[in-house]
Amino acid sequence: MGASLSLVPVLDYFARREFLAAGLRPNAATLPYPDGGAGATCTVHYWAPPGEPKLPPLLLVHGFGPRATWQWRCQVGPLSRHFHLVVPDLLGFGGSTYPSETAPPPSEATQASTLAALLDSLPGMEGKRVAAAGTSYGGFVTYWLAREAGAGRVGPVVIASSDLLKTAADDRGFLKRAGEGWGGVDEILLPAEPAAMRKLIELASYRPPPRVMMPDFMLRDFIQKLFTDNRERLVHLLKGITVGTDRFQVTPISQDVLIIWGDHDQLFPLEKGFAVQRYTPTISALTLCNSHRPSLRAHTDWLVLYKRCCHLKVSERER
Repeated sequence: MGASLSLVPVLDYFARREFLAAGLRPNAATLPYPDGGAGATCTVHYWAPPGEPKLPPLLLVHGFGPRATWQWRCQVGPLSRHFHLVVPDLLGFGGSTYPSETAPPPSEATQASTLAALLDSLPGMEGKRVAAAGTSYGGFVTYWLAREAGAGRVGPVVIASSDLLKTAADDRGFLKRAGEGWGGVDEILLPAEPAAMRKLIELASYRPPPRVMMPDFMLRDFIQKLFTDNRERLVHLLKGITVGTDRFQVTPISQDVLIIWGDHDQLFPLEKGFAVQRYTPTISALTLCNSHRPSLRAHTDWLVLYKRCCHLKVSERER
């Protein structure tokens, strides 16, 4: 019985329902693929309200692994009442595709360039200034987008649990925190066995569910549908990540920036958040949450943070 039970479609249904209830609708745009040569295209799946923006635009960029609906399901409801949300699946995730058989995997710069093209293709959005928020890998992309597009196009910026200064030493520290028996970071980030999936959840969560709530048959189902069926593509995407190399140089940006970081984050420890804050003098503030998954933080907290970052009035009820 356990082998035939799958929670993935159920969770996907409820996540999509949150997006639909927030007035967002699924769409797709075919755009040039920046790294694919002449004539190469990619498809970006995204959620947005129909029509031109009537509220300030806000771009939400998910992390490595989950599709956009899973990452932002707790936030789109309250945020949609104050912002015109654009919530894409990054290339290679969810419904977004690129020519993986003939072109190199997208780097953070390529992802950012594609998002800029997507924004320009939407009704009433060409050249319009857009606030942007990214979490984890999505924060790398958001930083690159803000730097390349400039303050006239993108800003303010929210970067959540994104170690822009990541190095090989950080990977070694990650494996040390994970404990003995792991051959590499990708063994945990792309789990193939329940033990690796359980370890990933433990490292990404402040208070992970007890083991009895994560039986092996359930974790195998998640692994099969989220990782095994997509492993070749995810491995290809990992090869495109440039943070921690000479191709990803962190320089100050002129936008107002809010950093959100988990004080119990075991993927990117809190001291890295303070390092990013010190390294980028235009950072306006660093706010703490519990874990590596700040997008699951109480939605009212996120609403207040976004409104303050975007210089919008915060009501007494929201404080």
